Amino acid sequence: MADRIPMTQVGYSKKKAELEHLQNEEMPKIEQRIAAARAEGDLSENAEYHGARESQGLLLAKINHLRDQLAHAVLIDPSKLPKDEVVFGCTVAVKDLDLDEEEQFTLVGAGEEDYMAGKILVTSPLAQGLLGKKIGQRVDIEVPAGITRFEILDIGFDDNGAES
Repeated sequence: MADRIPMTQVGYSKKKAELEHLQNEEMPKIEQRIAAARAEGDLSENAEYHGARESQGLLLAKINHLRDQLAHAVLIDPSKLPKDEVVFGCTVAVKDLDLDEEEQFTLVGAGEEDYMAGKILVTSPLAQGLLGKKIGQRVDIEVPAGITRFEILDIGFDDNGAES
């Protein structure tokens, strides 16, 4: 896990709410399932008991992952970042020079990613390759599928009082 995980307050709050839901609602349900299965007697052949214990282990792993992300979160206010280069929180329009297609990505923190909507993690290889670039620059980014070549067409920001 990375030492620092950039997040906005929105992403942090979303992760914290998910953690609280898992701890306060889902874990008690699993504990009730375990108790009910335990009450049935012989645990060695009790599939319900073993299934509930497995669910508990998976849920604990997810809870620990969320705790770790929150512990390493660094809250970033995109409105305080430069507006003339690709930075956390911006939406960047690029031209894929190999496919001759325009694409748009918003660089977001943990908890806000939505790949279908073009919201990519700022820690992803693609976002890391775009960071710091300015309009008109070309960049070659190494991604798992190979090298992708882009030209930066536009850099915009949401309605935090920034330009668009």
